[in-house]
Amino acid sequence: MKRFNLEIVVGLFMLLGFASVVYLSVKLGDVSLFDNDHYRVKARFGSVSGLKLGASVQIGGVDIGKVATISLDPKSYDAVVALDIKNGIELQDDCIASVRTSGIIGDRYISILPGGSPMVIEEGGEIFETESAINLEELLSKYIFENN
Repeated sequence: MKRFNLEIVVGLFMLLGFASVVYLSVKLGDVSLFDNDHYRVKARFGSVSGLKLGASVQIGGVDIGKVATISLDPKSYDAVVALDIKNGIELQDDCIASVRTSGIIGDRYISILPGGSPMVIEEGGEIFETESAINLEELLSKYIFENN
């Protein structure tokens, strides 16, 4: 009987340890399993080269969300980017979304320039004014070969 109690205590201890590891993984990994503290909007870009899933979405250098999905529209061949924006942040329907680079060779992120319209984008809405990523290699090669 004593051995049976010891096995139960060890089993409970293992379950508690496993639950702790799962909890820490979710919290430290910034994974939201149950809370819905964001809403999703879409933006279409001609090019999003270098942009990755989970990239930051910023207004004035402050994180307000992240890139949720990147897909290709098979009809227009535009890159469709879904952005998860934190609740409480209202985007005007005339805001401008741009693909930017942090530093010269840094990661790509989405920068949003707020608009002045009283109308806001609702859940599932779309940002219509966008600026695609600047391809530095293309600019350099154009400059080098056109000046020779």
